[in-house]
Amino acid sequence: MLIKLYILPVTKFTLNIMNKKLFIPLVIILLLSSCTHKTWTITNATSTKIAIDSTTEKTADKNYELYLQPLKQKIDAEMNVVIGNAAETMTGHAPESLLSNFSADVYRKAASEFLENNVDISIVNLGGLRTIVLKGNITVGKVFELMPFENELVLLWLKGDKIFDLLQYFASMGGEGVSGLRMEIKNGKAVNITIGGQPLSPEKLYSIATNDYLAGGNDKMIQLAQYEKRVNTGLKIRNILLDYIKKETQKGNKIEAKLDGRIK
Repeated sequence: MLIKLYILPVTKFTLNIMNKKLFIPLVIILLLSSCTHKTWTITNATSTKIAIDSTTEKTADKNYELYLQPLKQKIDAEMNVVIGNAAETMTGHAPESLLSNFSADVYRKAASEFLENNVDISIVNLGGLRTIVLKGNITVGKVFELMPFENELVLLWLKGDKIFDLLQYFASMGGEGVSGLRMEIKNGKAVNITIGGQPLSPEKLYSIATNDYLAGGNDKMIQLAQYEKRVNTGLKIRNILLDYIKKETQKGNKIEAKLDGRIK
């Protein structure tokens, strides 16, 4: 920014201006009029990957490590608590998978309990499932790895025509995590769509359980933001998964899911 100062000659005119208390506003106007705006353009950019692994240990601040050690031990103790046992390894992939079916079923069950009425369908984005669940013990930490976000369970009511358009997008992507509906993908299109065993009706209002991220139309699921009604449950998705696994374990059940052809 370039600032120019203009010195006015002391004349009868300038003295008259000062007497009328117009000198300061005049100076401000002159300063503002002299400002120039610069436009910055990036001409070159470079980046360097910094690995956060065992190779960085040599640069660690040892005093800070000692300071954090008690906190780390406490967190590790909480994260390593075993809360269940997976009957088999569950991964997430399209068109349907054990992990996406498991997650979507838990969404719908929790939403139905909250609503005290059956929720028609649930939707889980495969990209939101951030790890796999190996066969064997399930720890608290594993659930945090699976769902590291602070997403909440949301209930939406959407008309059938909007759901139809949404499922066409799912078909173009090869599938997504769903519960309560069945569909086939043919030539990149969703066909033979049923909800609750009945053909999808364009004018019918359906209840949907999903997370608040998708409810905002994110991950290109714009139809979910075109709801007729929305209810925020205030329930954290992570807590829902933790509670479900704990309760099933208390019943003596292993954590499992099935591939049932909900998306073919």
